[in-house]
Amino acid sequence: MIGIRSGRLTVPIKGPWNERELADFLRSHHFPIRLASVATDGFPRVLSLWYFYADAKLYCVSQKTSALSKILTKNDCIGFEVSPNEPPYYGVRGQGIASLSKKGASDALAKLIDRYCGGTQSSLASWLLSRKEGERLITITPIRYYCWDYRERMADVVGAK
Repeated sequence: MIGIRSGRLTVPIKGPWNERELADFLRSHHFPIRLASVATDGFPRVLSLWYFYADAKLYCVSQKTSALSKILTKNDCIGFEVSPNEPPYYGVRGQGIASLSKKGASDALAKLIDRYCGGTQSSLASWLLSRKEGERLITITPIRYYCWDYRERMADVVGAK
């Protein structure tokens, strides 16, 4: 089985990509990650967040007081997807375990601002940095991955409307 080594575990990958292709995709694309979690009312929540991939894990930040942080405190099981919204469709989805920590949150926020804003010169970056004390690092340890890539099969229909 194809998989990514994460500590002692091999995380299975289903679909057309191998470990290198999956890691390259997660490192190079800047689509937001969509996280799915189940709140205490039993209904799923889906949120889009900035992320980065390192050490076979996915990293995001969220305010300590956010609904997401409150949900993850009670239920650390999540689903995720990273993919474009427009055709051709390709990407990665999976399940994992999320943990929250104050430690590393400021560094992760700075990395995310650089990745998605290109630096700290924007008003958005300034606003986000002004709230950094309330940020919590979300570390997602994937337990399985599913990849799909329809770019070749959709090549003659992309842009046709």
